[in-house]
Amino acid sequence: MCRFLAYLGQPIFLADLVCAPAHSLVHQSMHADEGKTPTNGDGFGLGWYGERAEPGLYREIRPAWSDENLRSLCEQVRSRLFFAHVRASTGTATTRANCHPFGHGRHMFMHNGQVGDYHRIKRRMEALIPDPLYDHRLGTGDTEAIFLAALADGLDEEPIGAMARTLGRVQALMDGTGSTQALRFAAAHSDGETLTCYRWSSDARPPTLYWRAQDGGVLVVSEPVDARRADWRPIPPNHVLLARAGQPVEVRPFLVEAVRVAA
Repeated sequence: MCRFLAYLGQPIFLADLVCAPAHSLVHQSMHADEGKTPTNGDGFGLGWYGERAEPGLYREIRPAWSDENLRSLCEQVRSRLFFAHVRASTGTATTRANCHPFGHGRHMFMHNGQVGDYHRIKRRMEALIPDPLYDHRLGTGDTEAIFLAALADGLDEEPIGAMARTLGRVQALMDGTGSTQALRFAAAHSDGETLTCYRWSSDARPPTLYWRAQDGGVLVVSEPVDARRADWRPIPPNHVLLARAGQPVEVRPFLVEAVRVAA
């Protein structure tokens, strides 16, 4: 399983969260405490919003702990909304195109989890992506496929509903193969203004996800980046967190129902 963090608040340097804390994301790339594996060395990525509507992205296949450019970039870039992700592949190739986060226009997305028996439904998952969006499919992983399918399902207008519909379609594809594996989904999405973070699974084992108030905003992480345990609140299973600048954080139920996909 991968590890990630998402921040929305007053502009800060990325290094303040990605590199500096005792259990920073860079540290978690070698020594994760709550992931399926302790090492997340199959690449990493950063995404941040600056003065343009579209996010900047930096993705690399080297492990986060061994890339000096990562630390230098994080020391120089200040942002009010950014994502960081360290990857542990669930079977797809270690390439830049498969590293998170993913961007399309003003949207940015990253994910930690699994699509059970992905190799059995990959082609049918890709069929959920219409041709104009499929032109933007550069990788081979499940995360990018979910992102592009959700865009087709209305992510731009109704993020939470669109993501529920997409996951419902993916679950139906899995059910159609007789798969007994789980669909597990911890993810973050932003359009440059709103941060939406999901914690959901088809079984009782969703990936971990925590949040706390931070610098007038919110920080969401796969696992706490420091020892201030009392400050961290788990997002309950099958819930979604919604944050906007200057507004209270909302945590609400997130329901997914299998949606039959036309043959």
